[in-house]
Amino acid sequence: MIIEGLAFYLFSFIAIASAVMVISSRNPVHSVLFLILAFFNSAALFVLMGAEFLAMILVVVYVGAVAVLFLFVVMMLDINFVQLRQGFLQYLPIGALIGVILLAELFMILVGYSLSPEAVASGRAPTPPLEVMTNTEALGHLIYTHYIYLFQAAGLILLIAMIGAIVLTHRRRPGVRRQSISEQVRRRPEDSVEVRKVPSGRGL
Repeated sequence: MIIEGLAFYLFSFIAIASAVMVISSRNPVHSVLFLILAFFNSAALFVLMGAEFLAMILVVVYVGAVAVLFLFVVMMLDINFVQLRQGFLQYLPIGALIGVILLAELFMILVGYSLSPEAVASGRAPTPPLEVMTNTEALGHLIYTHYIYLFQAAGLILLIAMIGAIVLTHRRRPGVRRQSISEQVRRRPEDSVEVRKVPSGRGL
C-alpha cells in the first residue's frame, strides 16, 4: 500500500506539473511534449486503478496519434505566434469567465459528493468482479448499451470539429499549382503526347 500511494502521488504530481507547463510554455512544440508526458502519467494512474484498457487506449490513441499529430501540425504550419499573442488580452475576459464557470462546476461536484455520497454511488454502474467479466468487456457493455446514443453523438461532435478545423486552416496560397480533376478527365492523349518520326540513324 505504501508503494502504491507513493506511485500515485508521484504520477499525479508529474501529471499536474505537465498540464501546467502545457498552458504556460511559450514554445508550442514544448507544450505538445509536456502534453504527451501528461498523457503517459494519466495512463499510469489508470493502471493503478485497475483500468488497464483505458490506460492502453490513452497511450495508443492520444499519445500515438493525437499528440504526435499535434506535434507535426505545429512544426509544419507556418504560424505567426507573435501575431496570435497580440490578441490575447482581447479574449482574456471570456477565458476568465469560462474558467470561473468550470471551477464553480467542479466545486459543486465536490460539495455534492461530500454532502451525499450515497447519491453519487447510486448513479455509478456496478463493477463486476474480474472472475465474471473483464474490464474491457464491462466497458464495452456499458458504452454500447446504456450510453450508445451519447457515444454516437460524441463521434459526430468530433467529426464536426475535425471538419471545422480543416475549413478554418485551409488557405489558398498564390503560386501553388492545384489539381483539377475535370481538366484531367477531359484531357486527350493527343493533347499531351507528341509522336515524332525519327529517321533511322539520326537522333533528335
